[in-house]
Amino acid sequence: MEPRFIYITCRDEAEAAVIGKTLVEMRLAACANILPPVTSFYRWNGKLAEDREVVLIAKTLENRVENLVETVKTLHSYEVPCIVALPILQGNEAYIRWIKEEVNPYE
Repeated sequence: MEPRFIYITCRDEAEAAVIGKTLVEMRLAACANILPPVTSFYRWNGKLAEDREVVLIAKTLENRVENLVETVKTLHSYEVPCIVALPILQGNEAYIRWIKEEVNPYE
């Protein structure tokens, strides 16, 4: 049950809030943070695009990543949303323990 840091970009704060609250309510994430708007540059359909997005960060466990990704895809407005999981290698052990307790409360 290794902790994971999930990076998600969203169309706007409202979309990020719906996704973040849903992930926490479903215990797919212990916590979700919405960061202020960022400017994103990317290539889509062969053209350079520039958009304002918000970043949603969720903290979860490795065994919840697959369900989390599928849940985000059903709630997200993008055809191909950015949802990536990064390992949490070190940190405040009490916080990491809290993530485990919140995401897997009965284990």
